[in-house]
Amino acid sequence: QVQVVESGGGLVQPGESLRLSCAASGIIWTIYVMDWYRQAPGKQRELVATITSGGSTNYADSVKGRFTISRDNAKNTVYLQMNSLKPEDTAIYFCRADVEAGAAYRRRRAYWGQGTQVTVSS
Repeated sequence: QVQVVESGGGLVQPGESLRLSCAASGIIWTIYVMDWYRQAPGKQRELVATITSGGSTNYADSVKGRFTISRDNAKNTVYLQMNSLKPEDTAIYFCRADVEAGAAYRRRRAYWGQGTQVTVSS
């Protein structure tokens, strides 16, 4: 069983920064792509940023130049540095990890965390 746990959310004012973390744990052989998604009230979940095991990144247009995704493969952890936050960034942020895991046999599937709330308000 693999667990994915996010942390680092909170309440900030517009223009401020936050750093989210997401750690995967369990009998993990390989973590391929790791993503950050977000879901605002009344809206669909949207992809914010993606990072491959090799470090290639991709961002939603709405966060380009403000958010930076990174990962520490040794710690099975992905980060999302969020700068110049805007009220429209308010959402629950979810981490998704594409993981090959298992003790008796290997299986590859996506695991989601429970989410962390980010609120940007003055």
